[in-house]
Amino acid sequence: MAETQTGDTTSTTSAGQRLQRGLAPADSSAVVVDQKATQGKTTIADGVVAKIVGIAAREIDGVKDVVNVGAGASIAGLATRVTGGGTRAQGVSVEVGEREAAASINIVVVYGVSIPQVADAVRRNIIDRVQAMTGLTMIAVDIAVIDLYFPEEETEQHPRVQ
Repeated sequence: MAETQTGDTTSTTSAGQRLQRGLAPADSSAVVVDQKATQGKTTIADGVVAKIVGIAAREIDGVKDVVNVGAGASIAGLATRVTGGGTRAQGVSVEVGEREAAASINIVVVYGVSIPQVADAVRRNIIDRVQAMTGLTMIAVDIAVIDLYFPEEETEQHPRVQ
């Protein structure tokens, strides 16, 4: 009796032998090599997933920004300015495995929006973007709303010299 794995090109016979479908060995001493192992491995860095998460959060109406929080925020902000690094992954923490990922994100929302609705939209967009771009399954997206943005308090910056 043969056991078949869905989505895989190998089968296991009742004798425990692994056979690859569609390819007949040239002789009985041929070794079947797992095709996945011979084609290589793709590794996705934590920073790549963090950038996707940060960008996906900023795409949602009602999110003013994604920001670092705490004492480390000042140091991280300074390091970013000094090194010329991007801010896309700021305020994002991720854990990436081979098939799954989890993220924590700190956001500032615009005053007057429904925070639960914005958080749900952010979570859905992050899950969709990470899945589409990396193939990883997001097992958790923790969102911390750490501040409110008041558009009416924004003052226009005038240059000192004209």
